Amino acid sequence: MSTKVADHVLQRLREWGVDQVFGYPGDGINGLLAAWGRAENQPRFVQSRHEEMSAFQAVGYAKFSGRLGVCAATSGPGAIHLLNGLYDAKLDHVPVLAIVGQTHRSAMGGSYQQEVDLHTLYKDVASDFVETVTVPEQLPNVLDRAIRTAYARRCPTAVIIPGDVQELDYSAPTHEFKMVPSSLDRSAWTAVPSQESLERAAEILNSGDKVAVLVGQGARGARAEVEQIAELLGAGVAKALLGKDALSDELPYVTGAIGLLGTRPSYELMRDCDTLLTIGSSFPYSQFLPEFGKARAIQIDIDPHMVGMRYPYEVNLIGDAQATLRRLIPMLDGDRGREWYDTVCANVVRWRDVMERRAQLSADPINPEYVAHVLDPLLPGNAIISSDSGSAANWYARHLTMRDGMRGSLSGTLATMGCGVPYAIGAKFAHPDRPAIALVGDGAMQMNGMAELITAAKYKDRWEDPRLVVGIWNNHDLNQVTWEMRAMEGAPSFLPSQELPDVQYAAFARSLGLTGIRVEKPEDVEAGWRAGLEADGPAVIEFLTDPAVPPVPPHATWQQMESTAASILKGDADRGSMVRQGFKSKVQEFLPGREKKH
Repeated sequence: MSTKVADHVLQRLREWGVDQVFGYPGDGINGLLAAWGRAENQPRFVQSRHEEMSAFQAVGYAKFSGRLGVCAATSGPGAIHLLNGLYDAKLDHVPVLAIVGQTHRSAMGGSYQQEVDLHTLYKDVASDFVETVTVPEQLPNVLDRAIRTAYARRCPTAVIIPGDVQELDYSAPTHEFKMVPSSLDRSAWTAVPSQESLERAAEILNSGDKVAVLVGQGARGARAEVEQIAELLGAGVAKALLGKDALSDELPYVTGAIGLLGTRPSYELMRDCDTLLTIGSSFPYSQFLPEFGKARAIQIDIDPHMVGMRYPYEVNLIGDAQATLRRLIPMLDGDRGREWYDTVCANVVRWRDVMERRAQLSADPINPEYVAHVLDPLLPGNAIISSDSGSAANWYARHLTMRDGMRGSLSGTLATMGCGVPYAIGAKFAHPDRPAIALVGDGAMQMNGMAELITAAKYKDRWEDPRLVVGIWNNHDLNQVTWEMRAMEGAPSFLPSQELPDVQYAAFARSLGLTGIRVEKPEDVEAGWRAGLEADGPAVIEFLTDPAVPPVPPHATWQQMESTAASILKGDADRGSMVRQGFKSKVQEFLPGREKKH
């Protein structure tokens, strides 16, 4: 039997080490599906409930494995549905390849069924590389280049293959004019900045008295070096949310997340520092960085396209974080006072006390902060945690202690709803021997999380460690947007847009043969989490939480709290409760700290 173009696509993916493709079938990729049958499902085709979920699963797989995520979809609507997940990959700098079908070449331009101009559709999301294969000889170069570009530029790329091309006999490019041969090798490489720029950076760091370090996901491979430079400089370290797992929260000088969802000590670190070192982060919210001109600043990033933004950096070091820090550290002077370091550490201790007190506040029926607070010490040391967008991301950011060996992520820059469950499924295929936990609001769960529980049920027997725990904050409200309306627009909640129906998520999970538990009282929260973490397969733990508990920003002042309260009192559906909960939460920052026993 001759080798078809579709056969060669799968063979090339295997040669690149791709072990699974997340997709959904359709007649635009019938040739590929037939090839999968001939290849005995190698690489494995993982069927989602929707193409957008396939793309999210590919992103989750790539984020948690460091390898290429691959998704596949049919022509027309299938290709369109991939877009949101691919934009998530683009904005969070994740290597993902999309393989999509197209109508037959003979029908192109004829307003044929499912004919969409895919080059125009994909030219932004896959701007680094998108190409259509029109003849077999074109295939190896196009596919190789798409994969190599996705890895090198940490981005989504796309290969479009018309249905009739998939069915053609494959023939390799020949040694002729206008033929483009290709190769598989992807050798490792490391970029490092110039010696002169390193010396300039060292001079700035050595002259600083109050050094702050901001790390993002680009610092994940330089954990030991970040610890070394922080301790050498007596610096505090804040983390962009995508870098939450880049450094252990158990270190005394790690102040936690930065930004609207961040912590008070991270806010204070940036407010009071005189020197800033940013490593592997393009954190976009400059209002949470030091005041312009107040701090001298240095940035380290492997991508020259992403440096020099957000803050007036004096030195931009273009290079791999680990290699750059290894060259920079010997140039630094560690002989400095410890007053700044001690202040940072004290702020962290105080904040942890504040967060514990906030979690213990009464609410109706359950304080949402308490749900995350109880989970924290129960998390396995090798857990992979995904958070969806929404108010649950606040509790992920502030209450979960990332320890060495744990991984965590969320949709950072796109901040799209609906990624939490498919991320966790992608994580399970990347690491079938590790537990995955998805933290999801009821809005995201209704959007698409429920359907992907079907995917989890379908593949649960493939995972060596069967645990995939979905924790749901069920408050009948699109809570993050509701609070943003109050705080930013000065408007009360608009119930027709914000109120959600009460869905029996746990009962739905049980209908699929999964563990499903509905927790309605605070005293049952710990038992609920334990049941999920001890289950012998995927589990849904649904917590009925109070929408009146606000995700108070770390920089909120009493004046801002009063302004928000005034907007609520204009006519919010649950006025008194929200005002009480907001002030109860904020007042915890002003209470004296409790004595710590050593």
